[in-house]
Amino acid sequence: MTVTGPDFLALQVRDLEKSAEFYEQTIGLPRAPAGPPGAVVFATSPIPFAVREPLPDVDLDSIDRPGTGVALWFNCDDSQALHDSLVAAGVEILRGPAPSPFGLTFTFVDPDGYAVTMHDAG
Repeated sequence: MTVTGPDFLALQVRDLEKSAEFYEQTIGLPRAPAGPPGAVVFATSPIPFAVREPLPDVDLDSIDRPGTGVALWFNCDDSQALHDSLVAAGVEILRGPAPSPFGLTFTFVDPDGYAVTMHDAG
């Protein structure tokens, strides 16, 4: 038996279309042409990313910040430009741009409260 690592990531969200629009229009992720019912999949690589309706036993309103303890990072070609566009759009920034071994990084909060870090080194 061999496990090769993650091959799909999805966030459970309160409002599927609102979150999908945020990741598509504000962040700039292209939607995949198809996805399973109750989810929007984005054409990200090397790992597909999606937002999806919560599972029946998940109550996102009962927790302070969904995903606490999980580090979700995305690679981007210009972290500073994305940061600036998110600030202009009124998106909450948890940690401003700073140099790191992974390039310039910053962390923002998505519409459901997930903390997402962007970096620009491949």
